Amino acid sequence: MHSSEELFLRAQQWIPGGVNSPVRAFNAVGGNPIFFSHGKGAYLWDVAGQSYIDYVGSWGALILGHAPEAVLEAIRLTAERGLSFGASISAEADLAEKITTLMPNLEKIRLVNSGTEATMTAIRLARGFTGRSKILKFNGGYHGHVDALLVKAGSGLASGGIPDSAGIPQEVAQQTLIVDYNNLEQVTQAFIQHGKDIAAIIVEPVAGNMSCVPPLSGFLPGLRELCDYYGSLLIFDEVITGFRVALGGMQALSQVKPDLTTLGKIIGGGLPIGALGGRRDIMDFLAPLGPVYQAGTLSGNPISVAAGLVTLDKLSSTPHYYEDLSNQTQKLVQGLLERAAEKGIALQGHAIGGLFGLFFTQEKDIYHYQQVRQSNHTLFQRFFHAMLAEGIYLAPSPFESGFVSSAHSDQEIEQTLQRADKVFAQLQLTSCVAMV
Repeated sequence: MHSSEELFLRAQQWIPGGVNSPVRAFNAVGGNPIFFSHGKGAYLWDVAGQSYIDYVGSWGALILGHAPEAVLEAIRLTAERGLSFGASISAEADLAEKITTLMPNLEKIRLVNSGTEATMTAIRLARGFTGRSKILKFNGGYHGHVDALLVKAGSGLASGGIPDSAGIPQEVAQQTLIVDYNNLEQVTQAFIQHGKDIAAIIVEPVAGNMSCVPPLSGFLPGLRELCDYYGSLLIFDEVITGFRVALGGMQALSQVKPDLTTLGKIIGGGLPIGALGGRRDIMDFLAPLGPVYQAGTLSGNPISVAAGLVTLDKLSSTPHYYEDLSNQTQKLVQGLLERAAEKGIALQGHAIGGLFGLFFTQEKDIYHYQQVRQSNHTLFQRFFHAMLAEGIYLAPSPFESGFVSSAHSDQEIEQTLQRADKVFAQLQLTSCVAMV
């Protein structure tokens, strides 16, 4: 049996940085990543046999928890008939119908292989449909590693962005405008300057990549009004929020109608998948009907589709599913905030559906990216490692959201709060010692 440390050393010989996705490297919190062997329900086990209550859930995909029997059975039965055909199967239409029935603003849908592929296609489709070139996104928003979206703000927020990664040409980044999330005034100014050139706004309706930050009242309706006025499209990136904050996603909760929606994670039941959906006239601009090309050999993969169908059937048929999920998430976050306050530790949080965020800061209302950036990341790092030592696995970055599944019962929530109480006491003691 190899330890995580040994496996990480070996992985670094063959894999850049030893990981196949950067956030797994623990760079934001320090130390080496854990290698896991298996998961069940609300729990993960590492290669040494240590168990953890899991609040990452494959970054939100596992809303039913790890390895639910109904999903495993669907995978087994489907795999016996073949792993992939690169051709059409009836279940693709079943999943497309299911999603468009459950989400309020999707008239047609195209299945793809990841959330990144979905947002990449959404941008291309918006440009092809409108005949415009610029995209407006939000500072701190992440929509996958697409060239046009892997861009950070320049010196002037309403001006073209600058590349956030090597390998992205400056001229590509300049087609992306960056403004601050929850700042409708900045969005308005960007449209005043560039409105006739903006193909679309792309937004996480709840920001899930600066931890979890919900929209202020009027923000999402304001985006809709600006897009309507200037003839731009509104794209909701619901890769994280889709089927996690509500059965119809954040668009159902907010009652704001996007033109296009990107999905991923939950619609594959934990297996790789993505989707793009929206207005019929826009979606029909995709090949083979229209001039905007998009293709994928593994799109609509039978196993991912089968897992997704079972997952969505469970979510849509279980009475009070989202009410119960939201109550558990609220119980967790409120309990953490109360226990931190008892120890004199400044902790704030947001919770919506099965999504939550924690911020070590004195500020009370966290709604902006700069507030998240200015929170105490050193304290988060210490909190993360102390919780990990207590058998609680949180996202290894202060900019990532946490996720609760329906497998998290009162027992897991209570155990988490009890262990957090010990951790906050340790942090309080350490802080006191540091002040002496």
